[in-house]
Order: sequence, then structure tokens, then C-alpha cells
Amino acid sequence: MDSNDTDHHCNLTTQPLASSILPPVLIIELLLGLPGNLIALWVFCRHLQSWTPNIVFLLNLVLADFLLLVSLPFRIDSLRRGENWEFGDAWCRVNHFMLSVNRSASIGFMTTVAVDRYFKVVHPHHKVNFISLRRAACIACFIWIAVISLRLPLLTNALLNKINNVSLCRSFSSYKKLSMAIQIHYVVYIAEFFLPLVLLVVCSIGISGILYHCQMDKKKVRRAIRTVLVIVVIFNICFFPGIATALTGLYLQKLGTKYCNVYRLNGQLFSLSIGFTYLNSTLDPFIYCFSSSLFRNEVTRALNWLGLVKLQLSHRDSAVNRRVG
Repeated sequence: MDSNDTDHHCNLTTQPLASSILPPVLIIELLLGLPGNLIALWVFCRHLQSWTPNIVFLLNLVLADFLLLVSLPFRIDSLRRGENWEFGDAWCRVNHFMLSVNRSASIGFMTTVAVDRYFKVVHPHHKVNFISLRRAACIACFIWIAVISLRLPLLTNALLNKINNVSLCRSFSSYKKLSMAIQIHYVVYIAEFFLPLVLLVVCSIGISGILYHCQMDKKKVRRAIRTVLVIVVIFNICFFPGIATALTGLYLQKLGTKYCNVYRLNGQLFSLSIGFTYLNSTLDPFIYCFSSSLFRNEVTRALNWLGLVKLQLSHRDSAVNRRVG
């Protein structure tokens, strides 16, 4: 099949607002996200001997971002052509699959980093804090297998729709009757926001409580709080607009065709929210900075070398340098 022949609620239309606003936004995100993630990849691979389970999770977050950065140029090209997708139905499916895997894997590894910080502060003697790099790699592999398995249905459903000689490549569309693959996609899209959000809130509250009711190293607890709060902020900035407009669209669709104008407007807002979703690859280096002294110190050295500012290395890294040198 070249296109999806499923009937659509309120008729399928192009979205000129998204086509005019999103391309420059996504190009900027691509240009900013690529250098940051390349630097992170270089730093982590350069210091193999210093790896910890936390760095294993961060490295996989970098790899998830590269899925987005590889797929994004095709989405930009389509939007610049007024949403006209010229790469065929097969690549439409693969492209959406890669973009969805990026979203799911990013959420998964962001949440894993936050949970790791939670256990190190709230339950410092728990066996989770003493897992080997091999165990951490197994956890990362499990996350990838779960994410890919849940997103595979996208590859089985025709996502290309034609209207007025324009080929629209969308995973969220106004289908009157949802296929099983699209139903799974919708459920995963919603669940992968709310379940990690609950975990992030629990981690934030747990670590904050330790700060006021424990005699632990206050600096360590504050670093953990900052890391989790940065993850929570980035999580909500990137993923809340998409989930809010998606749920609104599903609700409006149930109300019937009398709200078609509002439904179409919400559809444009959902498409614009993609700009926030794809922003995660640009903002993730902030997570690397707050959660990894290794990455933070490499950035500090680079800034000091450029002479832009004079920053001090983290205490742990400075101590290591003194022992080595």
C-alpha cells in the first residue's frame, strides 16, 4: 500500500502553521544538539577506565539522541515542502519508528539516572548501588529491548496518507477506526509519560526529605537534588506539551464532528509541540553536566582553555589529578 486508506475524523488536512514555524526551530535544535552529543560521546569514550553505571546510562541517553539527530533532517525536509513526504511509505514508518524510539529511550534513561541518584542518597547501602558495569549494561539492554518491542507496531501500520497530491507522514492522525498498531502506539505514548513522571516525583521528594532529616554529606545530597530537578524540568519542557495536546485531541475526537475547527487547531498545536519533544537532544547535555563530574570537568577545562571564564574543577576530579600528577 502506498497510503493509508483509513477514514478520518473531521477529514485530513495539512497544517500550514506547523510547516512555517517548525522547520527553522528544528534546524536550530539539530545544529545545537549535534555538537553537544558528539562532545558527550567523545568524553565518555575517551575515559573508558573511569566508567560507572551512571555513565553507562548517560552514554545510552547519548545514543538515543543520535537516533533523533539522524531522523530529524527527513522531518525537516517534509515540513519545508508543506508536509509533503517524498521518501515513500516504508521510510515514513522507519522514520517514525526511530523518532518514537528516541522519545521512549530518552525517557527511559533519564528516569534511570534519576532513580540511580535516588538510591545512592536515600538507600546508600542498597545492593543496587553496587552493581557492576556488566549489570548496568544489562539494564541498558533491557530498556532498549523493551522500547524497541513496544514501538515495533509502528512498522506494521501504513502511516502515509494522501490529500490533494500531498503525502502526509503522521503517526498521530484523525483515524475514525484505530488499528491495533496505532492503539498500542497511543497507549505507549501516554503511559511512558505518566509512569516515569510518578517515579521522578517520588525521587525528588525522597531526596529532598533526606536533605533535612539525615546527617549525610549535604553537598552530595544537593548535587543529587539538582540532578533530579534538572531531569524533571527537561522532562516536562520536552514531553508535557505533546501529551497535553494529544490527550486533548483524543477527547475532542470523542465529542464528534461539531468541534472539528477546535480539533484541527489542536492538531496544529500538537504538531508544534513536536518542537519541544525534539528539544530533548539539545537539553540532554545539561543532564550530563549535572550528573557526571567526568563530563562537567571536561567542559570546565574547555571553557578555561578558551579563556571565556575561569571555573574550578570538581573536588573529586582535582584530587584524582593530584594523585596522578
